[in-house]
Amino acid sequence: MDQLTEKEKIIQRIERRFNKGIIQYQLIEEGDKILIGLSGGKDSLALVELLGRRKRIYKPRFSVIAAHIVMSNIPYQSDINYLKSHCQQYDVPFVEYKTSFDPSTDMRKSPCFLCSWNRRKALFTVAKEQKCNKIALGHHMDDILETLLMNMAYQGAFSTMPPRLVMNKFDMTIIRPMCLVHESDLQELSILHHYQKQVKNCPYESLSSRNSMKGFLHQLEEINPETRYSLWSSMTNVQTELLPPKTKI
Repeated sequence: MDQLTEKEKIIQRIERRFNKGIIQYQLIEEGDKILIGLSGGKDSLALVELLGRRKRIYKPRFSVIAAHIVMSNIPYQSDINYLKSHCQQYDVPFVEYKTSFDPSTDMRKSPCFLCSWNRRKALFTVAKEQKCNKIALGHHMDDILETLLMNMAYQGAFSTMPPRLVMNKFDMTIIRPMCLVHESDLQELSILHHYQKQVKNCPYESLSSRNSMKGFLHQLEEINPETRYSLWSSMTNVQTELLPPKTKI
């Protein structure tokens, strides 16, 4: 039997984690039409590649389409031709949708939150127009764990972004097929397949606390290399009898 090359080993590892997440959390069903939120970053480019390849060879059968949301008031320069070409490589149709938001409309919310909320709203609009029943987002395991830590630290809540979220109000399901894929996996994939980096010049990025939490997660992994798996397991191993009762502080 031929030995796998280093490149093949990396791709095999990523696809194993990717497929495990889809199966374990039952993210894809027969006949699904899935809209991919394609921002242009390495994560969403990887999601197009991984879902594009999976739809060719695996059951259940499903179809995908990618949508790139252009927020006209944010100086984020996307190479639309590159994004289209990347999608074509994996037989994924591409849609561009332009919108904007006014950060002064709600001073209680951060501009990052408002931008994210409006992008999500636009994705729902495109999904309905394209008759999709699911929206796939490019969040990976690190994103989910960082959100868990952020919600604990800033919101006082033990919650995060689940792999599957049914939005009954909108008749739509949000899925995160890369929920078990590490960010380092996607960095390797982006180098292997020469993903083109988009120009990102967001004036609000420095206001985000996510970068700080990303560093904190790495610090925890230096203390315990198994930290990410312990944190993940903790979300389904809540021992309420060993926690204080709910009271007002």
